[in-house]
Amino acid sequence: MRSEGDTGDGTVDDLDGGVFAADCRARLAFEVIANRWDSVVVYVLGERGPMRPRALLDRIGGISPKVLNETLRRLECNGLVEHRRYAEAPPRVDYSLTEAGAALIGPIRALGAWAADHGDAVLAAQERHTGATS
Repeated sequence: MRSEGDTGDGTVDDLDGGVFAADCRARLAFEVIANRWDSVVVYVLGERGPMRPRALLDRIGGISPKVLNETLRRLECNGLVEHRRYAEAPPRVDYSLTEAGAALIGPIRALGAWAADHGDAVLAAQERHTGATS
């Protein structure tokens, strides 16, 4: 059974017939993971399972505690991550993916494969562009 917006050929159309129109759900997906760290955190939680913030910092590298906290809050607000508090001393919190967050692992892997295949060409084009405008 096709869902609303499903074209039947693997692509998704918005309700007005224009792919990626302002109210298209696909644009929502891009907005949800547009932040540079969102997909990294989702990927690490998907590969490693529930983790404490300190373990996420160590695993990811290059992200500050403040930015990680902002990222986790944004992902939680978007329904991709949930946190669990434990009644321990000292207090302990860990983060895990929701069903919606876990469903992003495949698309994130596909983007990673695309970057591995085409990253050199993108970087070369950026270098040519930057060199041409300097």
